[in-house]
Amino acid sequence: MKIDISSRNALVGAATQGIGAGIAEALAECGANVTVMARNAEKLKIFAASLPVVNENQKHRYLVADFSDFEAFRKVISVYFSENKVDILVNNTNGPEAGMALGQKTEDFQSAFDLLFKTVCETTTLALPHMMQQKHGRIINVSSLSVKEPIDNLVLSNTIRSAVAAWAQTLSNEVAANGITVNNILTGYFDTERITKLISIEALEKNIPAEEIRKARESRIPMKRLGKPEEYGHLAAFLASDYASYLTGTNIPLDGGLHHAY
Repeated sequence: MKIDISSRNALVGAATQGIGAGIAEALAECGANVTVMARNAEKLKIFAASLPVVNENQKHRYLVADFSDFEAFRKVISVYFSENKVDILVNNTNGPEAGMALGQKTEDFQSAFDLLFKTVCETTTLALPHMMQQKHGRIINVSSLSVKEPIDNLVLSNTIRSAVAAWAQTLSNEVAANGITVNNILTGYFDTERITKLISIEALEKNIPAEEIRKARESRIPMKRLGKPEEYGHLAAFLASDYASYLTGTNIPLDGGLHHAY
């Protein structure tokens, strides 16, 4: 089975590192024209130039947008969609700060809602008219296992990602007849900058070595290791392809079997 998404235009959020980078690289390897989106212009420029080019018509671009400032993000994304059409949308953002439920203020939840929900909803809403017109589209939401079971010390992410998952499943029913699929990937522990940061925070709080916490996390995973960003990209490429044309409204765990522990 060879995945070929040549001539398809993809937009991938938070794509200069980690999971977003893994997805962007996989889509490019399968022939898509990839626009990578994040807030650091220099990193974006370098990363976009490094993406694989497998056919002569393939072009990669970058879009500077800050997910943490919703009004500024809305202006940037509106201009982008006034000039571009997207066939494959990968909704991925940086995660909110770690923290317990009792340590958060109402404003913290609002900021997380702006970051994780409103940016996804705004981008998807702008992408849908073209998808509906052509009777084809792929919407892939990078989510978390916390949709199934809350993760300690990540109350903001737990709360808002569950809302995104419910919204996405509702949307999937509304657009299915137009050949558009909407799927959520429930992310386990991947070897990324984000997991390194969370481990460091936990290590400081518990006053134990970060490596000890990392090994403890790995021990809980049946495969006994963290996932690799390129493995994430493989699933995203499949969901973006015609092979996944009858798969929609799902929450797909990608976690080395960790969800069985819940």
